[in-house]
Amino acid sequence: MYHNSRPLTAIVVGAGHRAVVLSNYALDHPTELKIVGVAEPREYRRKQLAKAHGIPNDMCFETSDELVQRPQLADAIINATMDHLHVPTTIPLLKAGYHVLLEKPISMYESEVRELFDVANDTGRTVMICHELRFAPFYAAIRRTILDGVIGDVIDIRTSENVSYHHIGAAYIRGKWNKKSLGNYSMLIAKCCHDMDLLTWMKAGIRPKSVASFGGIVQFKAQNAPSGSGLRCLVDCDIENACPYSAYKNYIEMDLWGPYAWDSIEHMSPTREQKIESLKTDNPYGKCVWHCDNDVVDHQSLAIEFEDGCTATHSMAGGVSRPCRQMHIIGTKGEIQGVLEDGRFVIRHPDARSGHEYSEEWMDLSVNMDMHGGGDHRLVEDFVTVIRGGQPSISSTVLEDSINGHLLGFAADRSMDDHRVVDIEY
Repeated sequence: MYHNSRPLTAIVVGAGHRAVVLSNYALDHPTELKIVGVAEPREYRRKQLAKAHGIPNDMCFETSDELVQRPQLADAIINATMDHLHVPTTIPLLKAGYHVLLEKPISMYESEVRELFDVANDTGRTVMICHELRFAPFYAAIRRTILDGVIGDVIDIRTSENVSYHHIGAAYIRGKWNKKSLGNYSMLIAKCCHDMDLLTWMKAGIRPKSVASFGGIVQFKAQNAPSGSGLRCLVDCDIENACPYSAYKNYIEMDLWGPYAWDSIEHMSPTREQKIESLKTDNPYGKCVWHCDNDVVDHQSLAIEFEDGCTATHSMAGGVSRPCRQMHIIGTKGEIQGVLEDGRFVIRHPDARSGHEYSEEWMDLSVNMDMHGGGDHRLVEDFVTVIRGGQPSISSTVLEDSINGHLLGFAADRSMDDHRVVDIEY
Protein backbone atom coordinates (compact mmCIF):
# COMPACT_ATOMS: atom_id res chain seq x y z
CA MET A 1 0.00 0.00 0.00
CA TYR A 2 1.46 3.34 -1.03
CA HIS A 3 1.81 6.16 1.53
CA ASN A 4 2.02 9.66 0.06
CA SER A 5 4.25 10.89 2.88
CA ARG A 6 7.18 9.68 0.77
CA PRO A 7 8.06 9.90 -2.93
CA LEU A 8 6.56 7.36 -5.28
CA THR A 9 9.27 4.83 -6.13
CA ALA A 10 9.67 3.55 -9.68
CA ILE A 11 11.91 1.26 -11.71
CA VAL A 12 12.69 2.06 -15.34
CA VAL A 13 12.35 -0.86 -17.75
CA GLY A 14 14.02 -0.06 -21.06
CA ALA A 15 16.48 2.81 -20.63
CA GLY A 16 16.27 4.42 -24.06
CA HIS A 17 15.64 8.04 -25.01
CA ARG A 18 11.99 8.07 -23.92
CA ALA A 19 12.83 6.57 -20.54
CA VAL A 20 15.43 9.27 -19.93
CA VAL A 21 12.92 12.02 -20.74
CA LEU A 22 10.22 10.59 -18.50
CA SER A 23 12.45 9.62 -15.59
CA ASN A 24 14.06 13.06 -15.50
CA TYR A 25 10.87 14.23 -13.79
CA ALA A 26 12.29 12.61 -10.64
CA LEU A 27 15.39 14.81 -10.81
CA ASP A 28 13.25 17.95 -10.92
CA HIS A 29 10.71 16.72 -8.33
CA PRO A 30 12.59 14.48 -5.87
CA THR A 31 9.88 14.71 -3.19
CA GLU A 32 7.31 13.25 -5.61
CA LEU A 33 9.16 10.56 -7.56
CA LYS A 34 12.33 8.57 -6.99
CA ILE A 35 13.85 6.22 -9.56
CA VAL A 36 15.22 3.29 -7.54
CA GLY A 37 16.06 0.74 -10.21
CA VAL A 38 16.65 0.08 -13.90
CA ALA A 39 16.28 -2.96 -16.16
CA GLU A 40 18.07 -2.60 -19.50
CA PRO A 41 20.05 -5.19 -21.51
CA ARG A 42 22.52 -2.64 -22.87
CA GLU A 43 25.21 -2.03 -20.28
CA TYR A 44 25.97 1.47 -21.55
CA ARG A 45 22.39 2.68 -21.18
CA ARG A 46 21.88 0.84 -17.91
CA LYS A 47 24.90 2.49 -16.33
CA GLN A 48 24.04 5.89 -17.77
CA LEU A 49 20.58 5.95 -16.21
CA ALA A 50 21.85 4.44 -12.94
CA LYS A 51 24.43 7.21 -12.66
CA ALA A 52 21.86 9.94 -13.32
CA HIS A 53 19.61 8.70 -10.51
CA GLY A 54 22.15 7.29 -8.07
CA ILE A 55 20.87 3.72 -8.46
CA PRO A 56 22.98 1.12 -6.62
CA ASN A 57 24.37 -1.88 -8.45
CA ASP A 58 22.02 -4.35 -6.76
CA MET A 59 19.06 -2.48 -8.30
CA CYS A 60 20.41 -2.68 -11.86
CA PHE A 61 19.05 -5.54 -13.95
CA GLU A 62 19.40 -6.74 -17.51
CA THR A 63 15.76 -7.74 -17.98
CA SER A 64 12.36 -7.22 -16.40
CA ASP A 65 12.21 -11.00 -15.81
CA GLU A 66 14.69 -10.51 -12.98
CA LEU A 67 12.28 -8.08 -11.31
CA VAL A 68 9.30 -10.41 -11.24
CA GLN A 69 11.42 -13.16 -9.69
CA ARG A 70 12.04 -11.01 -6.61
CA PRO A 71 9.68 -9.47 -4.03
CA GLN A 72 8.18 -6.18 -5.19
CA LEU A 73 10.96 -3.57 -5.18
CA ALA A 74 9.05 -0.35 -5.95
CA ASP A 75 5.58 1.10 -6.29
CA ALA A 76 5.62 1.47 -10.06
CA ILE A 77 7.32 0.77 -13.37
CA ILE A 78 8.11 3.19 -16.18
CA ASN A 79 8.03 0.84 -19.15
CA ALA A 80 9.80 2.35 -22.16
CA THR A 81 10.80 -0.83 -23.94
CA MET A 82 10.39 -1.26 -27.68
CA ASP A 83 6.81 -1.53 -28.93
CA HIS A 84 6.78 -5.31 -29.40
CA LEU A 85 7.88 -5.79 -25.77
CA HIS A 86 5.29 -3.53 -24.13
CA VAL A 87 2.64 -6.11 -23.30
CA PRO A 88 4.90 -9.16 -22.76
CA THR A 89 6.88 -7.21 -20.14
CA THR A 90 3.95 -5.34 -18.57
CA ILE A 91 1.67 -8.29 -17.81
CA PRO A 92 4.16 -10.08 -15.47
CA LEU A 93 4.91 -6.76 -13.76
CA LEU A 94 1.21 -6.12 -13.12
CA LYS A 95 0.87 -9.60 -11.64
CA ALA A 96 3.90 -8.86 -9.45
CA GLY A 97 2.03 -5.88 -7.97
CA TYR A 98 3.46 -2.91 -9.85
CA HIS A 99 1.50 0.01 -11.29
CA VAL A 100 2.78 0.82 -14.80
CA LEU A 101 3.35 3.95 -16.87
CA LEU A 102 3.56 2.42 -20.34
CA GLU A 103 4.95 4.01 -23.46
CA LYS A 104 2.70 4.16 -26.47
CA PRO A 105 1.59 2.43 -28.54
CA ILE A 106 0.27 -0.24 -26.19
CA SER A 107 1.05 -2.88 -28.79
CA MET A 108 1.13 -3.49 -32.50
CA TYR A 109 -1.32 -6.36 -31.98
CA GLU A 110 -4.99 -5.91 -31.14
CA SER A 111 -5.08 -9.19 -29.21
CA GLU A 112 -2.34 -7.96 -26.88
CA VAL A 113 -4.16 -4.67 -26.24
CA ARG A 114 -7.27 -6.58 -25.19
CA GLU A 115 -5.22 -9.01 -23.07
CA LEU A 116 -3.50 -6.18 -21.20
CA PHE A 117 -6.85 -4.56 -20.47
CA ASP A 118 -8.15 -7.80 -18.96
CA VAL A 119 -5.04 -8.37 -16.83
CA ALA A 120 -5.06 -4.79 -15.53
CA ASN A 121 -8.67 -5.24 -14.44
CA ASP A 122 -7.96 -8.62 -12.86
CA THR A 123 -4.95 -7.36 -10.87
CA GLY A 124 -6.45 -4.01 -9.89
CA ARG A 125 -3.24 -2.28 -10.90
CA THR A 126 -3.19 1.05 -12.73
CA VAL A 127 -1.84 1.21 -16.28
CA MET A 128 -1.48 4.67 -17.77
CA ILE A 129 -0.43 5.06 -21.39
CA CYS A 130 2.05 7.73 -22.47
CA HIS A 131 -0.29 9.79 -24.63
CA GLU A 132 1.75 12.88 -23.87
CA LEU A 133 -0.13 15.15 -26.25
CA ARG A 134 -3.20 15.00 -24.01
CA PHE A 135 -1.13 16.91 -21.47
CA ALA A 136 0.19 19.54 -23.87
CA PRO A 137 -1.41 22.88 -22.85
CA PHE A 138 -2.76 23.26 -26.41
CA TYR A 139 -4.84 20.06 -26.36
CA ALA A 140 -5.72 20.22 -22.66
CA ALA A 141 -7.20 23.69 -23.19
CA ILE A 142 -9.20 22.51 -26.19
CA ARG A 143 -10.58 19.60 -24.18
CA ARG A 144 -11.51 21.93 -21.31
CA THR A 145 -13.28 24.27 -23.74
CA ILE A 146 -15.36 21.35 -25.03
CA LEU A 147 -16.17 20.12 -21.52
CA ASP A 148 -17.31 23.64 -20.58
CA GLY A 149 -19.86 23.51 -23.43
CA VAL A 150 -18.38 26.53 -25.21
CA ILE A 151 -19.03 25.10 -28.71
CA GLY A 152 -21.98 22.88 -27.82
CA ASP A 153 -22.05 19.22 -28.83
CA VAL A 154 -19.19 18.09 -31.06
CA ILE A 155 -20.44 16.95 -34.47
CA ASP A 156 -17.26 16.83 -36.57
CA ILE A 157 -13.52 16.63 -35.88
CA ARG A 158 -10.79 17.12 -38.46
CA THR A 159 -7.15 16.42 -37.61
CA SER A 160 -3.95 16.07 -39.59
CA GLU A 161 -0.40 15.10 -38.81
CA ASN A 162 2.28 16.39 -41.14
CA VAL A 163 5.45 14.37 -40.66
CA SER A 164 8.59 16.20 -41.72
CA TYR A 165 10.95 14.89 -44.39
CA HIS A 166 13.73 14.37 -41.83
CA HIS A 167 11.43 12.63 -39.30
CA ILE A 168 9.89 10.15 -41.71
CA GLY A 169 13.35 9.50 -43.14
CA ALA A 170 14.85 8.77 -39.74
CA ALA A 171 12.09 6.71 -38.13
CA TYR A 172 9.88 5.22 -40.82
CA ILE A 173 12.12 4.78 -43.85
CA ARG A 174 15.64 4.20 -42.56
CA GLY A 175 14.67 3.44 -38.98
CA LYS A 176 13.36 0.62 -36.82
CA TRP A 177 9.69 1.30 -37.62
CA ASN A 178 10.06 1.01 -41.40
CA LYS A 179 8.81 -2.53 -42.04
CA LYS A 180 5.37 -3.77 -41.07
CA SER A 181 6.38 -7.16 -42.42
CA LEU A 182 9.05 -7.53 -39.70
CA GLY A 183 7.46 -6.20 -36.52
CA ASN A 184 3.84 -5.65 -37.56
CA TYR A 185 4.75 -1.96 -37.44
CA SER A 186 1.93 0.18 -38.73
CA MET A 187 2.57 3.86 -39.43
CA LEU A 188 -0.88 4.63 -38.05
CA ILE A 189 -0.28 2.81 -34.77
CA ALA A 190 3.39 3.73 -34.37
CA LYS A 191 3.19 7.40 -35.35
CA CYS A 192 -0.47 8.42 -35.26
CA CYS A 193 -1.50 6.62 -32.06
CA HIS A 194 -1.34 10.12 -30.55
CA ASP A 195 -3.86 11.39 -33.08
CA MET A 196 -6.15 8.39 -32.74
CA ASP A 197 -6.12 8.98 -29.00
CA LEU A 198 -6.83 12.70 -29.36
CA LEU A 199 -9.80 11.99 -31.64
CA THR A 200 -11.35 9.53 -29.23
CA TRP A 201 -10.46 11.65 -26.17
CA MET A 202 -12.29 14.68 -27.56
CA LYS A 203 -15.34 12.40 -27.70
CA ALA A 204 -14.54 10.57 -24.43
CA GLY A 205 -17.46 8.41 -23.39
CA ILE A 206 -18.69 8.05 -26.98
CA ARG A 207 -16.81 5.40 -28.91
CA PRO A 208 -15.88 5.32 -32.61
CA LYS A 209 -18.24 2.98 -34.43
CA SER A 210 -16.81 2.44 -37.92
CA VAL A 211 -13.96 3.61 -40.13
CA ALA A 212 -12.86 3.72 -43.76
CA SER A 213 -9.22 4.32 -44.65
CA PHE A 214 -6.97 4.68 -47.69
CA GLY A 215 -3.21 5.02 -47.99
CA GLY A 216 -0.01 3.50 -49.26
CA ILE A 217 3.55 4.19 -50.39
CA VAL A 218 3.63 6.75 -53.16
CA GLN A 219 6.94 8.50 -52.76
CA PHE A 220 9.59 6.44 -51.01
CA LYS A 221 10.22 3.45 -53.25
CA ALA A 222 13.04 2.47 -55.58
CA GLN A 223 11.29 3.33 -58.85
CA ASN A 224 10.99 6.92 -57.67
CA ALA A 225 14.68 7.35 -56.87
CA PRO A 226 15.94 10.60 -58.46
CA SER A 227 18.42 10.41 -61.28
CA GLY A 228 21.94 10.38 -59.92
CA SER A 229 21.03 8.90 -56.54
CA GLY A 230 22.94 5.93 -55.16
CA LEU A 231 22.44 3.33 -52.46
CA ARG A 232 24.32 5.27 -49.78
CA CYS A 233 24.38 9.04 -49.39
CA LEU A 234 28.11 9.32 -48.68
CA VAL A 235 29.31 6.52 -50.98
CA ASP A 236 27.76 6.57 -54.44
CA CYS A 237 25.25 9.44 -54.60
CA ASP A 238 25.83 12.23 -57.14
CA ILE A 239 23.03 14.45 -55.78
CA GLU A 240 23.75 14.23 -52.04
CA ASN A 241 24.70 17.88 -51.81
CA ALA A 242 21.25 18.97 -53.06
CA CYS A 243 19.10 16.25 -51.46
CA PRO A 244 17.05 17.19 -48.37
CA TYR A 245 17.21 13.55 -47.24
CA SER A 246 21.02 13.54 -47.19
CA ALA A 247 22.21 11.55 -44.19
CA TYR A 248 25.12 13.94 -43.83
CA LYS A 249 22.85 16.98 -43.75
CA ASN A 250 20.23 15.46 -41.45
CA TYR A 251 22.42 13.68 -38.91
CA ILE A 252 25.76 15.52 -39.05
CA GLU A 253 25.13 19.11 -40.11
CA MET A 254 21.62 19.51 -38.60
CA ASP A 255 22.41 17.10 -35.75
CA LEU A 256 18.90 15.62 -35.84
CA TRP A 257 17.66 12.27 -34.52
CA GLY A 258 20.89 11.37 -32.74
CA PRO A 259 19.29 8.69 -30.49
CA TYR A 260 18.22 6.91 -33.68
CA ALA A 261 21.10 7.55 -36.04
CA TRP A 262 23.91 6.66 -33.61
CA ASP A 263 22.16 3.81 -31.82
CA SER A 264 24.66 1.19 -32.98
CA ILE A 265 27.73 3.19 -31.92
CA GLU A 266 26.48 5.24 -28.95
CA HIS A 267 28.57 3.13 -26.54
CA MET A 268 31.68 4.56 -28.23
CA SER A 269 30.71 8.20 -27.57
CA PRO A 270 31.53 8.57 -31.29
CA THR A 271 33.46 11.44 -32.79
CA ARG A 272 32.24 13.28 -35.86
CA GLU A 273 34.63 11.26 -38.01
CA GLN A 274 33.35 7.96 -36.57
CA LYS A 275 29.77 9.00 -37.25
CA ILE A 276 30.60 9.80 -40.87
CA GLU A 277 32.40 6.48 -41.29
CA SER A 278 29.40 4.61 -39.89
CA LEU A 279 27.10 6.33 -42.41
CA LYS A 280 29.42 5.18 -45.17
CA THR A 281 29.47 1.53 -44.05
CA ASP A 282 26.88 -0.48 -42.10
CA ASN A 283 24.73 2.19 -40.45
CA PRO A 284 21.17 1.92 -41.89
CA TYR A 285 20.82 5.69 -41.48
CA GLY A 286 23.36 6.14 -44.24
CA LYS A 287 21.10 4.51 -46.83
CA CYS A 288 19.27 6.34 -49.59
CA VAL A 289 15.63 6.84 -48.57
CA TRP A 290 14.51 5.44 -51.92
CA HIS A 291 16.42 2.19 -51.34
CA CYS A 292 15.52 1.09 -47.80
CA ASP A 293 13.06 -1.78 -48.37
CA ASN A 294 10.53 0.10 -46.23
CA ASP A 295 6.94 -1.11 -46.49
CA VAL A 296 4.97 1.14 -44.10
CA VAL A 297 2.77 3.77 -45.71
CA ASP A 298 4.02 7.30 -46.37
CA HIS A 299 0.47 8.73 -46.36
CA GLN A 300 -2.91 7.61 -45.02
CA SER A 301 -6.37 9.13 -44.51
CA LEU A 302 -9.32 8.03 -42.37
CA ALA A 303 -13.06 8.76 -42.21
CA ILE A 304 -14.67 7.85 -38.87
CA GLU A 305 -18.21 7.59 -37.51
CA PHE A 306 -18.91 7.70 -33.76
CA GLU A 307 -21.78 6.00 -31.96
CA ASP A 308 -23.68 9.30 -31.60
CA GLY A 309 -23.40 10.10 -35.34
CA CYS A 310 -20.46 12.49 -35.00
CA THR A 311 -17.95 12.19 -37.83
CA ALA A 312 -14.19 12.71 -37.93
CA THR A 313 -11.32 12.62 -40.39
CA HIS A 314 -7.58 12.25 -39.97
CA SER A 315 -4.82 12.56 -42.55
CA MET A 316 -1.15 11.70 -42.18
CA ALA A 317 1.34 12.81 -44.80
CA GLY A 318 5.06 12.17 -44.63
CA GLY A 319 7.80 14.21 -46.25
CA VAL A 320 6.37 17.67 -45.57
CA SER A 321 8.51 20.77 -45.15
CA ARG A 322 7.04 21.99 -41.86
CA PRO A 323 6.04 19.38 -39.27
CA CYS A 324 2.78 20.22 -37.50
CA ARG A 325 -0.46 18.87 -36.08
CA GLN A 326 -3.71 20.62 -36.98
CA MET A 327 -7.15 20.33 -35.38
CA HIS A 328 -10.57 21.72 -36.33
CA ILE A 329 -13.57 20.80 -34.17
CA ILE A 330 -17.09 21.83 -35.16
CA GLY A 331 -19.85 21.92 -32.58
CA THR A 332 -23.55 22.81 -32.55
CA LYS A 333 -22.77 26.29 -31.18
CA GLY A 334 -19.31 27.10 -32.54
CA GLU A 335 -15.93 25.75 -33.55
CA ILE A 336 -12.30 25.45 -32.46
CA GLN A 337 -9.36 25.54 -34.87
CA GLY A 338 -5.62 25.64 -34.34
CA VAL A 339 -2.11 24.29 -34.94
CA LEU A 340 -0.20 22.76 -32.02
CA GLU A 341 3.14 24.24 -33.04
CA ASP A 342 1.66 27.75 -33.22
CA GLY A 343 0.70 27.52 -29.56
CA ARG A 344 -2.72 29.05 -30.07
CA PHE A 345 -6.21 28.22 -31.23
CA VAL A 346 -9.28 30.23 -32.11
CA ILE A 347 -12.85 29.81 -30.87
CA ARG A 348 -15.48 31.01 -33.33
CA HIS A 349 -19.21 31.54 -32.87
CA PRO A 350 -21.87 32.55 -35.39
CA ASP A 351 -22.66 36.28 -35.26
CA ALA A 352 -25.66 37.25 -37.39
CA ARG A 353 -25.58 40.96 -36.60
CA SER A 354 -25.43 43.33 -39.53
CA GLY A 355 -21.84 43.70 -40.66
CA HIS A 356 -20.76 40.51 -38.92
CA GLU A 357 -20.61 36.83 -39.77
CA TYR A 358 -18.81 35.29 -36.82
CA SER A 359 -16.92 36.27 -33.67
CA GLU A 360 -13.39 35.11 -32.80
CA GLU A 361 -11.57 34.61 -29.53
CA TRP A 362 -7.92 33.59 -29.67
CA MET A 363 -6.39 31.47 -26.92
CA ASP A 364 -2.61 31.80 -26.62
CA LEU A 365 -0.73 29.03 -24.82
CA SER A 366 2.85 28.20 -24.03
CA VAL A 367 4.38 25.56 -26.27
CA ASN A 368 7.42 23.52 -25.33
CA MET A 369 9.09 22.20 -28.49
CA ASP A 370 9.93 18.83 -26.91
CA MET A 371 8.05 16.92 -29.63
CA HIS A 372 5.03 16.60 -27.35
CA GLY A 373 4.10 20.24 -26.85
CA GLY A 374 5.16 20.29 -23.20
CA GLY A 375 3.20 17.18 -22.28
CA ASP A 376 5.96 14.80 -21.14
CA HIS A 377 6.47 15.89 -17.55
CA ARG A 378 2.81 16.78 -17.06
CA LEU A 379 2.04 13.17 -17.93
CA VAL A 380 4.45 11.86 -15.29
CA GLU A 381 3.06 14.32 -12.76
CA ASP A 382 -0.46 12.99 -13.38
CA PHE A 383 0.72 9.37 -13.03
CA VAL A 384 2.38 10.17 -9.71
CA THR A 385 -0.75 12.00 -8.52
CA VAL A 386 -3.06 9.12 -9.44
CA ILE A 387 -0.93 6.42 -7.81
CA ARG A 388 -0.60 8.58 -4.68
CA GLY A 389 -4.40 8.67 -4.47
CA GLY A 390 -4.92 12.18 -5.82
CA GLN A 391 -7.43 13.52 -8.31
CA PRO A 392 -6.56 12.67 -11.94
CA SER A 393 -6.42 15.52 -14.43
CA ILE A 394 -8.81 15.84 -17.37
CA SER A 395 -5.94 14.49 -19.50
CA SER A 396 -5.45 11.33 -17.45
CA THR A 397 -4.81 8.34 -19.73
CA VAL A 398 -6.81 5.60 -18.04
CA LEU A 399 -6.47 2.34 -19.92
CA GLU A 400 -10.17 1.82 -20.64
CA ASP A 401 -10.19 5.16 -22.48
CA SER A 402 -6.80 4.77 -24.18
CA ILE A 403 -7.63 1.49 -25.88
CA ASN A 404 -10.36 3.12 -28.00
CA GLY A 405 -7.81 4.99 -30.09
CA HIS A 406 -5.82 1.79 -30.61
CA LEU A 407 -8.90 -0.18 -31.67
CA LEU A 408 -9.69 2.63 -34.11
CA GLY A 409 -6.19 2.40 -35.56
CA PHE A 410 -6.31 -1.39 -35.97
CA ALA A 411 -9.70 -1.16 -37.69
CA ALA A 412 -8.45 1.61 -40.00
CA ASP A 413 -5.51 -0.51 -41.13
CA ARG A 414 -7.85 -3.43 -41.84
CA SER A 415 -10.04 -1.06 -43.84
CA MET A 416 -7.07 0.15 -45.89
CA ASP A 417 -5.79 -3.37 -46.52
CA ASP A 418 -9.22 -4.82 -47.40
CA HIS A 419 -10.68 -1.77 -49.18
CA ARG A 420 -13.86 -1.78 -47.09
CA VAL A 421 -15.63 0.00 -44.25
CA VAL A 422 -14.81 -1.73 -40.95
CA ASP A 423 -17.01 -1.77 -37.84
CA ILE A 424 -15.07 -1.54 -34.59
CA GLU A 425 -15.67 -4.37 -32.11
CA TYR A 426 -15.52 -3.83 -28.35
